[in-house]
Amino acid sequence: MATAMDYNEIEMASGDGEHKIPRDSIQSCSPSRRQGSPSKQNLERYLGFLPMLAFAATLQASWEAIGASMYAGMENGGPVALIYGLILATISSLGMALSLAELASITPVAGAQYHWTYDLAPFAPRFLSFIQGWITMFSWWANVATSPFLIGTQITALAIQNNPTYVPKSWHATLIIWAVLVIPLAVNIYARRLLSAVEVMGGIIHIVFFPAVLVTLIVLGSRNSSEFVWTYFENQMSGWHNDGVIWSVGLLTAVYTLSGFDGVVHMAEEVKDARRTVPRSMVYSVLINGVVALGFTIGLMYTMGSFEDALNTPTGYPILAILYAATKSNAAASVMMMMFMLPGFVALFNGLASVTRLTWAFARDEGLPFSAYFVHISPRYKVPLRALFLVSLIIVLLALINVGSTTAFNALLSLTTLGQYISYLIPIIFLLIKRIRAPHEVRWGSFRLGVWGIPLNIFVIIYGIYVIIFLPFPPNYPVTAQNMNYSAPVFLAAVLFAIIDWFVRGHRHWQGPRIKVTSD
Repeated sequence: MATAMDYNEIEMASGDGEHKIPRDSIQSCSPSRRQGSPSKQNLERYLGFLPMLAFAATLQASWEAIGASMYAGMENGGPVALIYGLILATISSLGMALSLAELASITPVAGAQYHWTYDLAPFAPRFLSFIQGWITMFSWWANVATSPFLIGTQITALAIQNNPTYVPKSWHATLIIWAVLVIPLAVNIYARRLLSAVEVMGGIIHIVFFPAVLVTLIVLGSRNSSEFVWTYFENQMSGWHNDGVIWSVGLLTAVYTLSGFDGVVHMAEEVKDARRTVPRSMVYSVLINGVVALGFTIGLMYTMGSFEDALNTPTGYPILAILYAATKSNAAASVMMMMFMLPGFVALFNGLASVTRLTWAFARDEGLPFSAYFVHISPRYKVPLRALFLVSLIIVLLALINVGSTTAFNALLSLTTLGQYISYLIPIIFLLIKRIRAPHEVRWGSFRLGVWGIPLNIFVIIYGIYVIIFLPFPPNYPVTAQNMNYSAPVFLAAVLFAIIDWFVRGHRHWQGPRIKVTSD
């Protein structure tokens, strides 16, 4: 065993003592090792920096997400909320990504947030990391279901645009969600090594389609004044009366657009030189997506034409109405709409892979019920196949809820951003406490904020709390059962489930992460 290494080592506690393993050959054991039968559960490291940068950039799909989710921002603040909200969200999300990248540089493992919480928590690390694990996993399960749902509603919008007599049924969306899931699932199983090429291809189309759509709008779209783009504040349509509330609710479009940047961390155990590759991928992807999303939104506001016509579209997607108004052709508008949908479809490949690794990591640490079953890695396909099937089954079951109640389905999906932001804030708060109380105890990785750490952590914590306060706000007032934002009650239900699981099972099985990353 080497005694002087210039890279991190992995310490894994087992019944036979502690073993130190070089960082790039992470080894973990299934829960069966408690009975003295160790079993290697390794993931192969085959992903480099470019695929991971493309992975992270496409997973956020920022300008495409603006097109998909701009309705709430347009009726809550309009251009002022969208543009200035994106500026604030880009700066703040970059700060949050920098804070998480510092942690990823120290501990680049699939468990990510719950691992960092365990290492940094000033008290009750077992309990807090267990709850953190469930929060992170619940939010990512909801997140990975959001992508096929959005694609399904966009396909429905295209059907309405091209056939105004079509009346969509809730079960139509469920069938589309299932159909959209099939190819990403098959690639994740049978063509794992194609993921690298798919990620790079997704990153390319994410960038190439951006000028293709924007230039078309600039050439063909109607012109709006600079006064409209930079100063028009819509405060009459949503029903809210306080301008601060209206702007804050409108900000959530930008917040949603730039969330999910931790997805790349959950792939860390398949990444070469993860301590450097993962932090860089995370930070660069937020920077690229923020700049692209802002540029697209400014261009869109200048060329969108009638604000009211875009909002009153029967398809529910203002972007489709804007594309049709510019091109005067259903065919052209449909093709351009596909440019929004395709990167989102590629993001589903990435999201499915990422949440599968997160679920597998939680099972490896005995956080899941039946962990010994779900921790298994297929020797043939070299992926956590059972965890992948579990995540896919969850998407299928969530889509079934949509048949009975679209409101209930949307309530589950609303957990995504709220759960993710809380999962970001917990380890950042604990890192800030550690910086102040005992900075010498932190074994920093290659990516370090230095003197900027404390002020940046404070800034993103304040921003994160602000966002969390308004994330549960419904987009319209007065509030009804249909327009209610159920993210807060769904989140509380998820936390309650995690607490009950802790007292029923977790406190006996959960000893924290099995893999410890330390400096030699």
